[in-house]
Amino acid sequence: GRVLFRNTRAAIQGFPERQLHPYPLATPEQYRDLPAGEHAELYPEVAFQAQGEVADDERWWRFDPRVDWLIDTLKMLKRTKVLVICAHAETAMDLEDALRVRSGIPASVFHEGMSILERDRAAAYFADEEFGAQVLICSEIGSEGRNFQFAHHLVMFDLPAHPDLLEQRIGRLDRIGQKHTIQLHIPYLQDSPQERLFQWYHEGLNAFLNTCPTGNALQHQFGPRLLPLLEGGESKAWEALVADARSERERLEAELHTGRDRLLELNSGGAGEGQALVEDILEQDDQFALPIYMETLFDAFGIDSEDHSENALILKPSEKMLDASFPLGDDEGVTITYDRGQALSREDMQFLTWEHPMVQGGMDLVLSGSMGNTAVALIKNKALKPGTVLLELLFVSEVVAPRSLQLGRYLPPAALRCLLDANGNDLASRVAFETLNDQLESVPRASANKFVQAQR
Repeated sequence: GRVLFRNTRAAIQGFPERQLHPYPLATPEQYRDLPAGEHAELYPEVAFQAQGEVADDERWWRFDPRVDWLIDTLKMLKRTKVLVICAHAETAMDLEDALRVRSGIPASVFHEGMSILERDRAAAYFADEEFGAQVLICSEIGSEGRNFQFAHHLVMFDLPAHPDLLEQRIGRLDRIGQKHTIQLHIPYLQDSPQERLFQWYHEGLNAFLNTCPTGNALQHQFGPRLLPLLEGGESKAWEALVADARSERERLEAELHTGRDRLLELNSGGAGEGQALVEDILEQDDQFALPIYMETLFDAFGIDSEDHSENALILKPSEKMLDASFPLGDDEGVTITYDRGQALSREDMQFLTWEHPMVQGGMDLVLSGSMGNTAVALIKNKALKPGTVLLELLFVSEVVAPRSLQLGRYLPPAALRCLLDANGNDLASRVAFETLNDQLESVPRASANKFVQAQR
């Protein structure tokens, strides 16, 4: 089933524009008499390879004009990141072979047959500005859920059979945070179903230059007429289909526009408070308290940290690691960053905030364990006799009860502080926490150990 939330991009700023670049190419003779199959005419390279083993010099990427065009385009866009999407994993792997053998262009491949770790590495290789691949070749399924808004050139080596998949492809780049106009490069074979499918999406659905919320409805409505005409048919019947689809699309879009839920749009924008929230988050990201605290925490627990790249660190357990339960996440090591923008473009990196499980887990180990629960400091105050010992104790009161009682709503955790002198008198009400902190001076560790031993 489908649930339609009538929210539109018109109410949200920050989305990029799109530019379409179609490239009609001559259909090679090898594709003229291919065996029938599901969408065989839309993906002739798959049908050609399925005929059986062929010699290396006769593989489809040796004669397909789209491959020649792709190589020339990548050379023209030298040092520019280009995302290539095709329908099948076999096509993606063959294209990677073609670029390596025929041009030497560094490419990374990304498909559903790879493990999550392999996909993360491929995406990271593509994202690396200095030493990374110029092009990432993705299959349809393999690219689901991945965002590459640091690139703005998208090559669709073929076209999907459904408009929702087309929008999903463009959505890999067309996201908030994209700083450039998206360049859509569409090579297709002339006088073939590919050409008619391009016309259907562009002239009928207008799905390249704008989002197409009516695409699924139009595909269901005109599908029985569309599929036979893709494979062939009279030009007049095809032109009539495209015209009918265009008229119906305009009618549906007007209906959706007049049915917009203004309250939903207002709520999505935060009633004007969204920008203030963004500014608060950015201000918090700019603070150095978390990196300083975590570096101290890593050092205390025996976690090695070394530079990975700008604003990124590699964490690994060292031989001196004190607690194996430290929530590192991976025994072999992890890559972290405190930079939100870098984390958004690098899915192989963990973005550390105060709410991250590693940070929360590390703080829990400090609070619940014996490490770091005692400190010795020197206080200089003329009102106190030399040699006076003060003991400050900090407690957290928590209610232990079945969750169903929800006592935390009425008795939330509370901090309790005691400041005791040698006679057991509580001075907490007389000396505030902040006032005491301002008067403290650090004590060398050796002196602190001797003092503690003397007080036992």
